[in-house]
Amino acid sequence: MTAVRTHTHAQAVDAAVDLFTRQGYEGTTVEEIADAAKVSRATFFRRFRSKEDVVFADHELLLEEVVVMLAATRPDARASEESGHDLGRAWDPDVDPYLEVCRAARMVFDHHVGQRETSLARYALLQQVPALRDRELITTHRYERAFTHYLRDTLPPERSASTASIAFAASVVAVHNAILRRWLRTPSLELRPELEEAFADLRRAAVLGTAAHPLSDDGTPAGRRVVVTVVEGGAGADEVARAVRDALV
Repeated sequence: MTAVRTHTHAQAVDAAVDLFTRQGYEGTTVEEIADAAKVSRATFFRRFRSKEDVVFADHELLLEEVVVMLAATRPDARASEESGHDLGRAWDPDVDPYLEVCRAARMVFDHHVGQRETSLARYALLQQVPALRDRELITTHRYERAFTHYLRDTLPPERSASTASIAFAASVVAVHNAILRRWLRTPSLELRPELEEAFADLRRAAVLGTAAHPLSDDGTPAGRRVVVTVVEGGAGADEVARAVRDALV
């Protein structure tokens, strides 16, 4: 991510978050952000369409990097690299799609922890501006959608059911966000091991859930139903993972 986050980009993001923290979101103008970042107003608008966009600029780059990372392990991409032509979407047994999704989510987590000051300031800002919280929800959905599309394309036919892919993608994002929020509230905590353990629980649950519910003749999961899991807003990562696991198996 550091290679993608150019110097100009980083200056604009950091300057904007700093100004928003000191002056308030509504009290800060685009001109002030551009001046603080040492770029022209025209350059600012070439990179960001609005103040809201600059707050979430890192998310846009992260999402792009997630898509590129996952695309590199798609069966057609690997086949094309190795044989020089496209072999379609045949399943590659050497790739664990569940693990690749978790690796991508871990990269997002590591970026936020690595950009400590900006991440903490942005989190505080989101608590103050409702419109930014709404934008965050949209961004979360985009990660879920990217993970779901990847799983549908890369899991073997008997495991790529739409509901199963949606459930796993949503579970990974929910667990990631729960643990990240704990870190944002208490940044002295070392939560990476807990994140890895929670992801491992989700992978085990996904595999066991598929084995326990084979497909019917029409290609849909036999005897399966969609389960909505509800947890309290302040639920910890263990509670989220347990609830998701219980719903999947």
